[in-house]
Amino acid sequence: MSFRTPEQQARAQIDHMLADAGWVVQTRQQMNRMAATGVAVCEFPLTTGEVDYMLFAEGRPIGVIEAKAAGSETAATKELWIYDLRTNQHVTLKQNPLMRAELDDFVACYHPQNRHEREETWSEEDPDGRWRRFSYEELMARDKANLDIFWIRDESLEETANLPEPDVLAEEIVDDLESALEQFRAILADLGGG
Repeated sequence: MSFRTPEQQARAQIDHMLADAGWVVQTRQQMNRMAATGVAVCEFPLTTGEVDYMLFAEGRPIGVIEAKAAGSETAATKELWIYDLRTNQHVTLKQNPLMRAELDDFVACYHPQNRHEREETWSEEDPDGRWRRFSYEELMARDKANLDIFWIRDESLEETANLPEPDVLAEEIVDDLESALEQFRAILADLGGG
């Protein structure tokens, strides 16, 4: 039996928990953020350092997990920081792909070099702030501790006049499907098939 450090043990447990919750866990070398609806990439590099897990939902970065060894003083979650990069953002694979510059605000808010200096951009006065902190108590008070959390008013749900024309939606769907097919063909070729 090989020896694993406490952090390696914590990561193995997190990998298992993510997989049980339906996330596909990948290394940087395996990274394909479109492999599933939810993808967790281990040891993901940011310009300011590495995070233990970067979470992607439908290809978009939605969160970060920092692993802590069991038994450490910081092992229990005291708060959860969420950056909402999905509400009122119109990103598609081909016509309007997510650009690296769109992550700059998240990286600045994440503040990995001095996490204790993080500040929310959300407040009662600024309800559209994308960076928000939730305490453990707030999370546990949610129905079944549901983490599908949103607070920014979704403009697309309020005004149907803002919806793209049906032909634009159809074209985006076709582009996304074609892009997915290209990725599957590349995987098939890598596997020696087709």
